[in-house]
Amino acid sequence: MSDEPQPQQQPTGKPKRPKRTGWRRIIPTWRMVLGTFVIGVLLVVGLFFLGYSLVKIPPANALATKQANVYMYADGSVIARDGQVNRENVTLARISKDAQHAILAAEDRDFYTESAVDPKAMLRAAWNTATGKGKQSGSTITQQYVKNYYLRQEQSVTRKAKEFIIAIKLDREKSKSEILEGYLNTSFFGRNAYGIQAAAQAYYRMDAKDLDPARAAYLAALVNAPSEYDVIAHPENESAAVARWNYVLDGMVTKGWLSESERAGMKFPMPKEASTSTNLSGQRGYIVQIVKDYLTQNKIVSAEELEAGGYRVTTTLQKDRQDAFVDAVNDKLMSKLDKKNNKVDNYVRAGGASVDPKTGKVVAMYNGVDYVKQYTPNATRRDFQVGSTFKPFVFTSAVENGSTTQDGRQITPYTFYDGTNKRPVQGWTGSYDPANEDDVSYGDITVREATDKSVNSVYAQMAVDVGPEKVKDTAVELGLPSGTPDLQPYPSIALGTATASVLDMAEAYATLANHGQHGTYTMIDKITKDGADVIELPERKTSQVISREAADTTTSVLQSVVDNGTATAALAAGRPAAGKTGTAEEDTAAWFAGYTPDLATVVAVMGQDPVTAKHKSLYGVMGLDRINGGGAPTEIWAQYTEKALKGKPVEDFDLQLAEGADIPQYPTTDPTRGDDDDTGGQDNGGTTGDTTTGGQDTEGQTGGETPGQTDGGTTGDTTGGTSDGGTTTDGGTTGDTDSGGTTDGGTTTDGGTTGDTSTGGTDTGGGTGGDTSTGGNDTGGGGATSGNTAGTLSTTRRQ
Repeated sequence: MSDEPQPQQQPTGKPKRPKRTGWRRIIPTWRMVLGTFVIGVLLVVGLFFLGYSLVKIPPANALATKQANVYMYADGSVIARDGQVNRENVTLARISKDAQHAILAAEDRDFYTESAVDPKAMLRAAWNTATGKGKQSGSTITQQYVKNYYLRQEQSVTRKAKEFIIAIKLDREKSKSEILEGYLNTSFFGRNAYGIQAAAQAYYRMDAKDLDPARAAYLAALVNAPSEYDVIAHPENESAAVARWNYVLDGMVTKGWLSESERAGMKFPMPKEASTSTNLSGQRGYIVQIVKDYLTQNKIVSAEELEAGGYRVTTTLQKDRQDAFVDAVNDKLMSKLDKKNNKVDNYVRAGGASVDPKTGKVVAMYNGVDYVKQYTPNATRRDFQVGSTFKPFVFTSAVENGSTTQDGRQITPYTFYDGTNKRPVQGWTGSYDPANEDDVSYGDITVREATDKSVNSVYAQMAVDVGPEKVKDTAVELGLPSGTPDLQPYPSIALGTATASVLDMAEAYATLANHGQHGTYTMIDKITKDGADVIELPERKTSQVISREAADTTTSVLQSVVDNGTATAALAAGRPAAGKTGTAEEDTAAWFAGYTPDLATVVAVMGQDPVTAKHKSLYGVMGLDRINGGGAPTEIWAQYTEKALKGKPVEDFDLQLAEGADIPQYPTTDPTRGDDDDTGGQDNGGTTGDTTTGGQDTEGQTGGETPGQTDGGTTGDTTGGTSDGGTTTDGGTTGDTDSGGTTDGGTTTDGGTTGDTSTGGTDTGGGTGGDTSTGGNDTGGGGATSGNTAGTLSTTRRQ
């Protein structure tokens, strides 16, 4: 073997790359870079598809679906918005084209042509933000809508990734118009306004459909910085807001949505002061609460649905009449209170409701001084007695049912009752002897005058004569709810122990004004959901619940209350009117319920402790000894009615009275004692017939209204069966009297027949017939001519 070295075998293939040394070891090769890039791309794509498959379009977040309910007057002006979120969704068709274009010019000018996401814009925004050029989003309108509607507002990578994926999915499932509509309804514009409809109301008090380019451009500018660009709240930022406004308008011109000429003459549209229409102060909160109750109680909308919001409710309330009601209460009551120096003035509350008798629409309400101070609506509360405003229902029931007195006489406006104070009610199993106001005794008195003077003893007896159950039924038919507290079939029902609401009473009186035709009141003209779907309202049904004659005869009696009775303050309305005053027990409330042919309105002044909420007497209010229905309530009614009907032709009542309504019904027996064996043939009637006295035409007891008349005849003092003044007997028939002088004589007996009696040359007759002609004044001893009564007797007749 040779000792010489053997030649080495040369390796085959590529030569081995020399190892990298030094700093070159830390620099990746191009293969590494390429491999990493490919792997990264595959990873991103894989993650995207994984995310796309895993991330579903979620349901809308709670904030995005939460809307306010909008309540409006009959003319469409806004009363209030309720709910924590001030949003009212509207369809794209109810947003002006100018408003749509302005938003696109401000936020995403290529919205209709671009994809759902814009990666380049996102990277540009990220770069500008990182380099200090200002925080930018880089999101398309689709992405912003996803953030507003489906996701929360927090800034995180996870939320941004979800936004990206959902936007792409949404773009495949919804049209561009649907996405733009959603965006316009979810964007925040400041002033607690979510959505462009709420914003248009908050800044310009108009609907989104009415926005012009200038106003629309300002609202579009607000989206970028809502708080900063409110030039009313931050006048120091006006220049920045105007610059943004110009940017929006220039974009509209660039896209061809606005002409150069129109743009050139445009001035910055200064927004209005922050609108207070979105809060619930003043009357607004009361109205919202009452309307909500109406909707839920009538099963039109559930409480849960109302809580979710989105309803646009047009009420029947008329703004001018609503304002007139508030002014009347302030002028006639609130402005006269001295709460600092008179403790009882702090107890005063007021409630009122006004109804159109023909349509049943509630046109105005008064509920309190301010919902945020006194939150109980005084127009709908049912805890104060209605007092004597209930008495007309008793008389209506009497006429409707053809009722008679205990001695069988038909009950008419001219039926005589015993008005003695604390007179025990007859024909009732229990014991009841109500006192008249101020303990006044009236003796025999007609129903008409008893209504004028609100005589309790007469109406308690009438309630028994009719039947308390029938009285209750009539009240319910007229409009009082059957479940009205303390609406019980007892004689006391006549005195108004029931605690109906002001609105309940207005409905019932509206039935009288509408000739006995009743239809439940309504407060809603129209209601829509999300500005589109019309909600069906219950059909309002009307029916003739009592005869026209019964209603109209009651109206004729109540006209007398206004003309001559306790409600003469109502004459200030300058309209033919009918009504009734009332006072609750212990003067805790004073009422007036009245109507013209066009309007039925009820007003109540109530006493309530502001701390304990207990009912309080109104003695001493406004420095007066007492406040009754003929005072502030009637004065409020008169001022309101005069303003509410201003400009409308004066219309008189068209009445059809019940048969026999103008015929007097005299007592035939004394219901308290049976036969008149202790009176010696006492006097129960006045001089009757059409009497010409000293040239003045005086209405007799047979009815008939003539100019210059006074209802009723001449009354006299009865002594030992002889009546000075030509009087009639109970149930007696009389002859004719012709005298050239003063009537002075004629003795009558109960049930007797009176012939032509000549005493001192004077022929005396009375009762139901006979025209008496005297050359001088007809006097009856100590008697006096009584206005608006039919043969009123001396109040000293019974002790």
